[in-house]
Amino acid sequence: MTDFHEHPQHDDARNESRRAFRVRMGGRDRNESHRASSPLELLFDLVFVVAIASLVLQLAHGFVEGHVEQVGPFLFVFFAIWWAWMNFTWFASAYDTDDALYRILTVVQMAGVLILAAGVPTAFEHLDYVGVTIGYLVMRIGLVALWVRAAIEHPERRATTLRYAVGVSVVQAGWLLRLLLPPEIGQYAFIVLALADLAVPLWAERPGMTPWHPRHIAERYGLFTIILLGEGVFAATNAVQRALSSGLTPELVVLGLAGLVLLVGLWWTYFLEPAAEGLQRRRQWSFFWGYGHYLLFAALAAVGAGLEAAVEAITHELEISDAVVGFTVAVPVALVLILLWLLYLPFAQKAEIPPWLLLPAAGLMLLAPLAAPVAGVTGVVVIVTVLLAVVVAGTTIVRRPEPVE
Repeated sequence: MTDFHEHPQHDDARNESRRAFRVRMGGRDRNESHRASSPLELLFDLVFVVAIASLVLQLAHGFVEGHVEQVGPFLFVFFAIWWAWMNFTWFASAYDTDDALYRILTVVQMAGVLILAAGVPTAFEHLDYVGVTIGYLVMRIGLVALWVRAAIEHPERRATTLRYAVGVSVVQAGWLLRLLLPPEIGQYAFIVLALADLAVPLWAERPGMTPWHPRHIAERYGLFTIILLGEGVFAATNAVQRALSSGLTPELVVLGLAGLVLLVGLWWTYFLEPAAEGLQRRRQWSFFWGYGHYLLFAALAAVGAGLEAAVEAITHELEISDAVVGFTVAVPVALVLILLWLLYLPFAQKAEIPPWLLLPAAGLMLLAPLAAPVAGVTGVVVIVTVLLAVVVAGTTIVRRPEPVE
């Protein structure tokens, strides 16, 4: 039987694990070279595309109908999606064996994501979180089973892995009991339970940190970023499609192109920061960096909803003003820039993106929607895009290497 201890993994061992029903879950080597996302992890991410697409669509509909307050349900449901993805990602980084049993329990979590995605519309429209909670329960069953398995097969970290299994189970019981509460109390209970979920890893890792891999974690977060940006690409594509179907309306064409450039700019700025190196040097800041991505990821998802609302504002008469539609794009983009700066402060003595360039640009983005009465929704999106392009261009110039003599 193959043994996955904390030593360098070999290709022949990995191939044997794929053929076996179970191999010993002894912990991955945190210094393993060339660690990359597995095909199973990529399939796992694909399921989240469905959940995120449903969530972004509901938020966009809320914007279009003038229900900006639906940002609250969006943040609640996105927390469930993000937290489920993050729990599996960090577990896999430390204990991925890729054997048959591991794959089966991962598929159980994937089924939970699909159930959660099916419950998104009712959560938005009626604040009914039964479907979301059931999906969450199914995901946690698979995750707890993996933590119990790790506790049995990795005695060196048994205290840590058992704390994870117990902590996740107790908080999940709280999520189920929350369904019995009236809606006005349930909202506050959601916040309390979310904080309890966040506290579990902080408590569990105290006896000893799990052997997660910094480069693998950085790659996984980058892949999730691309998934979120994909929702914005869909919105930009939708704008171009409508332009073609309506006879190439110039405003829609400009909006589609500006949206595409905006998303490329967000992609560019995110991957400027050296996440892997920072996590390698300062593992103690991993919670700050990992948890802080909740807001950053939520902002990236909201960009796609804002672009969808912008398309609707051009093609239909909406209940909200052009300025409010502009804010649905400008605010999340500005938040992404500010959060990038904050999250990478502990990792580098000198930020890759100069704060003297980033912070003023973010401030101007927040003011851009005030020009909507003159420039229109498309003009606001163009202004935000130009400001982001200035950040990318300025950073590229500042970071340009000195010529070798």
